[in-house]
Amino acid sequence: MSIPSMGLEVSTAILVMSFQTYQLQESPESGDREAPDVACSTAAAALDADAITRPPQRPPTRQSQHQHQDPAGARSLAGGSWGFGIAGETSPESLTPSRSKAPAAPDGAAALGLPSRVPGMSGAPPSYCFVALPPRAKDGLVVFGKNSARPRDEVQEVVYFPAVDHEAESKVECTYISIDQVPRTHAIVISRPAWLWGAEMGANEHGVCIANEAINAREPAAETEALLGMDLVRLGLERGTTAKEALDIIVSLLDEHGQGGNYYEDAHSCHSFQSAYLLVDRDEAWVLETVGKYWAAERITEGVRCICNQLSLTTKMDEEHPELRTYAQSQGWWTGEDEFNFAQVFSPADDHLDCCAGKDSLEKQEESITVQTMINILRDKASGVCIDSESFLTTASIVSVLPQNRSSPCIHYFTGTPDPSRSIFKPFIFVDDVKLVPKAQSPCFGDDDPAKKDPRFQEKPDRRHELYKAHEWARAVIESDQEQGRMLRKTMLELEKQGLEAMEEILSSPEPPDPAEVGDLFYDCVDTEMKFFK
Repeated sequence: MSIPSMGLEVSTAILVMSFQTYQLQESPESGDREAPDVACSTAAAALDADAITRPPQRPPTRQSQHQHQDPAGARSLAGGSWGFGIAGETSPESLTPSRSKAPAAPDGAAALGLPSRVPGMSGAPPSYCFVALPPRAKDGLVVFGKNSARPRDEVQEVVYFPAVDHEAESKVECTYISIDQVPRTHAIVISRPAWLWGAEMGANEHGVCIANEAINAREPAAETEALLGMDLVRLGLERGTTAKEALDIIVSLLDEHGQGGNYYEDAHSCHSFQSAYLLVDRDEAWVLETVGKYWAAERITEGVRCICNQLSLTTKMDEEHPELRTYAQSQGWWTGEDEFNFAQVFSPADDHLDCCAGKDSLEKQEESITVQTMINILRDKASGVCIDSESFLTTASIVSVLPQNRSSPCIHYFTGTPDPSRSIFKPFIFVDDVKLVPKAQSPCFGDDDPAKKDPRFQEKPDRRHELYKAHEWARAVIESDQEQGRMLRKTMLELEKQGLEAMEEILSSPEPPDPAEVGDLFYDCVDTEMKFFK
């Protein structure tokens, strides 16, 4: 079967048609069809070289009064053929090698040569945000990317919220506390752990992207429930029209409400962290790092930048909390005599001050950085950028391209599924009438959600959405390292490649895309990806 050719008339329609028509063929063992002759892209070649370091596992079954049945039309993992079983084997167990055959992957921290922080999940896992601006980014584009490293059984959902006008003196209920609402919130699309209100990463209708990193600092983070760093990501997106405006909003809310509370859905212990942010728009990027209510920020207008779960700002700070240095002196962390170095002053004494894996992955790129370059970086397990350990996993990823030419739309690619090396990046474009994507959204439990009850997290409901369930099966096939898994992986990448090519045509077109055609773009890509898995 040949790959459907990319037409030039309606790129988005062709993208969806490509997903719908390019179904995975059965392996030669079935005797029905030949395996597809798929040319490997650079990403595919990198994935084929990636050693399988962790055996696939059947997703844990959660018994809870909140357990939901599979939505209509969704396949059960326990039964039913998805159409590409290996020699008649159609259950995850039949694709899973014994644990003794493949040792668990090392911690991301260990892979970077850093002290392991995984036991008890007491520390922030290695996680990375990236930005590339001209001249390093290609064709006058700003390219943004993030891997979200979270507890490996946590589900992330991709959710679109339209712009809304709010009543005067209304409140907004964040993850743990309520705060004053603003008169109008912007349209946003976010990827978030399904149990909380905020976001790990996302974008708004004005071309602002924000991502958050949990960080460890000399001053322990507050366990008292306040705003989470992830709440501040969403609040910045809902209220800011530029990266700088979003930064100002975040630090103002930080000063008013503070940050604190459990970052994980865990009833047994509180995992609280300080926060760092990468805020990006079409013109510039800002790195914001916070310790309690104190903060420092650096403006980036060209080149590349990576942030991770460690403080990175040193002596170059374009803005800072007015009492930052006074506070450091009062704690005995800075004498006031030598040059003020934010990371040295506020980092733990035993902390490593260089996000080496992400920084090296980005800076070693010799050619102009593109969307595909950023995707390849996020998929790199060998460097530690893509985390896959016993406790943590890259549970979702985003890549955004922000043209400096304002006549071109910003395009945001979400996986909505774990492990970018086993996932498809699907495009989203803001228009006035975006079609909601319930298949990428987790079940809603309302006031019965254990995350909202006191005490919190006494149960863990099944938060898997339909796309997540379908992807669980596909990931088990891929991780089996059998011929059918390799074939599936290559085919997924070819579909993704066609999507990237279709979006490049939109970016290069002198005319803006037809809103009627791109409003359901992400919906159609999710829908056809699920059909493809079946």
